[in-house]
Amino acid sequence: MQNTRIVRRAVAERRRETLNRLATERDVWVATAHPDHGPHQVPLWFAWDGQAVWVCTSATSATVRNVRKDPRVRLSLPDTFDVVMLQGAAQCFTDQDVPTDAADAFAGKFGWDPRTEDGPFVYLRVAPKMVRAWHGEPELTGRVIMRDGAWLE
Repeated sequence: MQNTRIVRRAVAERRRETLNRLATERDVWVATAHPDHGPHQVPLWFAWDGQAVWVCTSATSATVRNVRKDPRVRLSLPDTFDVVMLQGAAQCFTDQDVPTDAADAFAGKFGWDPRTEDGPFVYLRVAPKMVRAWHGEPELTGRVIMRDGAWLE
């Protein structure tokens, strides 16, 4: 029988593991909302630059339309046991004005460069203001590991 007891991690360990996942994982759920049409959620590839998450999607997507009306977003890594949720405001960059280092890092990670595509794309940069991370119910208390853009100790 497998041990299912959850050992509560310290904030520093949660932060370290969260940063590792942000550096290595591929997918993130991006949640936005439109004032008239309500919530919208979509999985996208992402790159972490050490300060912010970068995603890229079609310039005509519901995600971009929503962010232009209300930049508040919530991002979630896909694991439902090892939960990582980020909140922040998205900044839009066209594929023509995106910082070169961010676009190059995105293209290097995925082997796909939206700047070379026929249709217009928008890069969204989300610097988290709040990060929550937890493993199961025992870690719900203390799950906030970043508040107001500052990592907690």
